[in-house]
Amino acid sequence: MSLKYAFMSFSCPQASLDDMLAMASRYGYDGIEPRVDAGHAHGIEPNMPAALRREIRHKIAQSGIPICCVATSCQYADPAATAAQLDLTRRCLDLAADIGAPRLRVFGGRLPAGISREQAIDTVARSLAEVAAYALERHVVICVETHDDWCDPRHMAEVMRRVDHPAIAVNWDIMHPVRQAGSTMDAAYQTLSPWIRHVHFHDGMLRLDDVELKPVGSGEIDHRRAVELLQQAGYDGYLSGEWIGWEPPEVHLPRELATMKSYES
Repeated sequence: MSLKYAFMSFSCPQASLDDMLAMASRYGYDGIEPRVDAGHAHGIEPNMPAALRREIRHKIAQSGIPICCVATSCQYADPAATAAQLDLTRRCLDLAADIGAPRLRVFGGRLPAGISREQAIDTVARSLAEVAAYALERHVVICVETHDDWCDPRHMAEVMRRVDHPAIAVNWDIMHPVRQAGSTMDAAYQTLSPWIRHVHFHDGMLRLDDVELKPVGSGEIDHRRAVELLQQAGYDGYLSGEWIGWEPPEVHLPRELATMKSYES
């Protein structure tokens, strides 16, 4: 079974939506993932008017290159910001639904000072549960990324167990649990597999003092094993490449995709 690949707009923040779609077609990607609230030139944002949303949905349908996910910075671990973050989440769910994106990437968020892990798990789970029915109504799955203070797969799995809703899932960033939580690829996958609906990939070194991106296959993250695990499970979502402030897109986009496809059985 062939996997499906996309890339996030951080690869090409100056590219318009038309440019992104053209690059996806040129290099052989199956989808794109716009990042909102980051000033990227694609222009897809939570405050965009309805007419423009309809225009984008039509353009995407004509292109044959889906928007596989809308990446946001919504996060829930800080109780003081919960109400505002849930409001933003609902607006982003509306955006995703209106432009035909089936996934919404969110974060757990950094744990504020004085908040225990147990309190944070409860806060994040309660927040996600509050928007779960709305996400289901809008036909969008909210995917929480293994990122920031939620790189440990066990913490993320506990959030998922508490929410226990089909519209709440995991965005498995395959680097962070290995690099920041000391997990193995197999352990991370086995812990999170019931909930994985979106995947981010990028290679780099395990050192924690600096994020050092590397071409896939030349870093310390075992992408071959991640591909093998996903293929064995019949994963039908997307693997989306996330490269921030790195090489020009014409350099890394075709090369990274070719390497990932070479790992498929």
